[in-house]
Amino acid sequence: MPLGPKPIVQFSATSRVVVIGQAPGRITHETGLAFDDKSGHRLAGWLGVSFDTLHDPARFAIVSMGFCYPGKASGGDKPPRPECAPTWHDRVWRELPEDRLTLLVGAYAQRAYLTETKALTMTARIERYREFLPRFIPLPHPAWRSALWMAKHPWFEADVLPELRRLVAERIGTA
Repeated sequence: MPLGPKPIVQFSATSRVVVIGQAPGRITHETGLAFDDKSGHRLAGWLGVSFDTLHDPARFAIVSMGFCYPGKASGGDKPPRPECAPTWHDRVWRELPEDRLTLLVGAYAQRAYLTETKALTMTARIERYREFLPRFIPLPHPAWRSALWMAKHPWFEADVLPELRRLVAERIGTA
């Protein structure tokens, strides 16, 4: 890890929505706050909550496939370190409510938790999101590239986001 270990995680015994991302980015590593960049603001908008609400551990757990910034690679950040999720996820899940909704943000989380769909593309998983309810919803990563992806897939904004917002509001008590 080029910037050294600095695990970034947020959760409490009352977190009923779990966000599983790829790994903290450089800015998150510097600030220590998960999704503390433009992607966090986009994610909060998708969820229908404020940026501050997204960072309320009483409502939202934010746990990545890799807990520390993995460094740069060509075209983005390196993949999450493979030992992190198997080492820590089960320990976190034991602390969370059973009736939680887990948002699988990006292909790494989707392949890990929707193992029967490994042959599918991320887009195909997201299109079939209803098959994974009430436990999971696959989502694209809210990085700047998602704007391009959303332009090619208008059904995401029309169909998935309203259902996502409804389910999140139910879980965090704002419905």
